[in-house]
Amino acid sequence: MSNQRDYNQELKDTADHKYAYSFDFDVMHHYMLKSFIPFFKQGNFLELGSFKGDFTRKFMPYFEDITCVEASDEAVKIAHNEFGDKVKFINSLFETATLPTKYDNVVLTHVLEHISDPVAVLKRINDEWLTDKGRFFLVCPNANAPSRQIAVKMGLITHNSAITPAEAEHGHHITYTLDTLERDAKAAGLKVVYRSGIFFKALANFQWDRLLQTDIISKEYLEGCYQLGQQYPDLCSSIFLMCEKG
Repeated sequence: MSNQRDYNQELKDTADHKYAYSFDFDVMHHYMLKSFIPFFKQGNFLELGSFKGDFTRKFMPYFEDITCVEASDEAVKIAHNEFGDKVKFINSLFETATLPTKYDNVVLTHVLEHISDPVAVLKRINDEWLTDKGRFFLVCPNANAPSRQIAVKMGLITHNSAITPAEAEHGHHITYTLDTLERDAKAAGLKVVYRSGIFFKALANFQWDRLLQTDIISKEYLEGCYQLGQQYPDLCSSIFLMCEKG
């Protein structure tokens, strides 16, 4: 297999799997932000892997100085057309990016699983990009989410942390659990201050997308899934570590 990756191609939907679902945009982004807000530090903000800027938009009420690093030039063009000079965009790989300063808040959500050497990138965050007082917000899909465990029992995937063919097409290299995510964060020198899960999830994303188009799911139900996720982080859609410079 070639080592040359096409980051524009990885953003495209496949025949049986979307790169991003309405569930991601309408539900997970909201609850990720809700999980982050209590830990925000005053200062500047760096988003690593901004896609087309959908999540970036949610941070704009909280930070005036926002920088985004994104490997796909097509995604950067779309986001730049949306935000103009309000956001600084750097079209680069994390492995080779040269950033102008350090940052008080660094966010990496649903990206680390796409990186071939995750510890090396986490080490760059700790050593080069995070200020001494800064905070790093790391979120990844959870291998132990009930939706994945059900898929194993159905015979759709072989084990919780399996990488499906569709995930591989989107550039996934690993499916994290809380312990393996913390292992890599610590190996990079980061100090893990807080760990949790985001949103209890027993249905697949495509099932959530269909439900969200109906009146079956209320705001109260969504909030209940979020709160239950705080109680059972290992049964959440995503796992979350808040780290500081080690």
